[in-house]
Amino acid sequence: MLIAQITDLHLRPRGKAAYRVSETNMFAERAFDVLAALRPVPDAVLITGDLTDCGLPEEYEILHGLLKRLRMPVFAVPGNHDRRATMHEAIPGCAPLQPSTDFIQFAVETFPLRLIGLDTVVPGKSEGALCSERLAFLDRALAAAPDRPTLLFMHHPPFVSGVDHMDRIRLLEGGPAFVDVLERHPQVQNVICGHVHRKIVTRIGNAICSTAPSIGHQVAFDFRNGAEGGLVFEPPAFDLHWVRPDGGMVSHTVYIERFPGPYPFALDPDYPGAH
Repeated sequence: MLIAQITDLHLRPRGKAAYRVSETNMFAERAFDVLAALRPVPDAVLITGDLTDCGLPEEYEILHGLLKRLRMPVFAVPGNHDRRATMHEAIPGCAPLQPSTDFIQFAVETFPLRLIGLDTVVPGKSEGALCSERLAFLDRALAAAPDRPTLLFMHHPPFVSGVDHMDRIRLLEGGPAFVDVLERHPQVQNVICGHVHRKIVTRIGNAICSTAPSIGHQVAFDFRNGAEGGLVFEPPAFDLHWVRPDGGMVSHTVYIERFPGPYPFALDPDYPGAH
């Protein structure tokens, strides 16, 4: 099984840049072209939040057009820049609401690896939360299939990254309780997130937890306490997760820019010891 994870698109109305400098719609066009051309074709695409920059209907309209380019199923969870109701209305098949709640969270049962999307949004806030209702959903969903390897995907990372200004808006509510749920359900092998606009990998309980780079701009690497940070135009990228036949997962970062090559590994025959 092959899973493409894209995150933090920050789509804008046509003709407008994010933060006045980032042409996120152009970046997204390039990323979706790469996704559509991937061979082998991924079995699914997961979008881990911040599909849009302001949650506007015209921003989701642009996303809807991009999704038409893809042949594989797409599943999405909201980020702090999204608006649940508008997002669900625009792409209901990709972002289903949990019945009797306003949360976009769900389980996907159709693949060898079970996928569970979690909604970590706090309306009007940048930081994330998993309240008791959302944690109860996760606990029930995992209890329903204790023997199936499972991947969780969400926007806000449940760990401290060392990038101070982003750590102040990580998953702030429900973090310890989330770890408790993972410890009760060891079938969760991986947790994948967005939000930080950087590739980061750590361990949470028994699971490997990672964030993917943005398909647009990245967050500047800055470990200084109190630094306010900013965006940089490091190469846009996405993560490609390969689920091995034994159930383990291997993750690759795929850069979207075009680079020279590939060139054959042709050694100079005059180089001593060439082989």
